Parts: sequence; structure tokens; C-alpha cells
Amino acid sequence: MRLRNLRYEKASLVVNVASQCEQTERNYRELQELHRELGTSHFNVLAFPCSQYGETEPWASREIEHFAKSNFGVTFPIFSKIKIMGSEADPAFTFLTDSVQKTPKWNFWKFLVNPDGKVVKFWKAEDSMETIRTEATTLVREIILRKRAEL
Repeated sequence: MRLRNLRYEKASLVVNVASQCEQTERNYRELQELHRELGTSHFNVLAFPCSQYGETEPWASREIEHFAKSNFGVTFPIFSKIKIMGSEADPAFTFLTDSVQKTPKWNFWKFLVNPDGKVVKFWKAEDSMETIRTEATTLVREIILRKRAEL
């Protein structure tokens, strides 16, 4: 399975999220800031709740979305709760983890996917948002320049 945004010419930052984790507040705030900063025309954050790490996502999907929106002003998509590892892993996450040959060890791992559906970079939860911002911004600039060249 390939994650493809080709028609929309978007880069995506795919993240496994959790509501009851010591990193929740910082990550939701930073992800929302990045989502707002880079705009939705060429970039989006795609959040996938997961409770495979110490039951850190105890709620149902609607409650998760309400929590993120009401507490952190999240405007990026929050999908239904999934499994991201093991035999029941969602195919999208199997693609992501197979692409980088790494399995998330905790919540808030981030995968940068280009418009062609290729994972170009990944980060662990403790990695700096500044590094992620730099890489995502570079990819968005490439998309914009490519669009301008096509005109």
C-alpha cells in the first residue's frame, strides 16, 4: 500500500498519537503550530491514535478527537484509533514502518511522506520539532516550486 497525495500535491506528517502520555501536550501543541504554519494547501498533519503503549489512549475515537480539539485547538485530522504494530497493524503504518525499517517504540513517532507517497524521513518522540519543521518546510518549498514551474 502506498500513501499517495499526488493529486493534492501535499506533504504529510503522519503521527501515532495518544491522549494520556507525558508527551501529549507538547506534541499536540507543536503539531498544531506546524500544521498552521505550513498551511493546508501543501502540508498536513495526519494523527492516528494508538493505545499499544501502556494504554495511553484509553478513549474511543470521538472522545480522542474532542479531547485534542478542545484542549489543544487541534485542526488537523485525527483518524480512528488503530494498531500500528504487530499482526493487527493498520496497513498504512505497516507501509511506514517497512519503509524506514523501524517500529515505533512509543507514542508520537513522526513520518514525513512526500506527495508521491514515499517516506522521506522519520523521527522518534523525543526528537526536536525544529528539525521536523526544517525538513517539512523544505519539502513544502519543493512542492511550491514544482507547481510554479508547471505553470
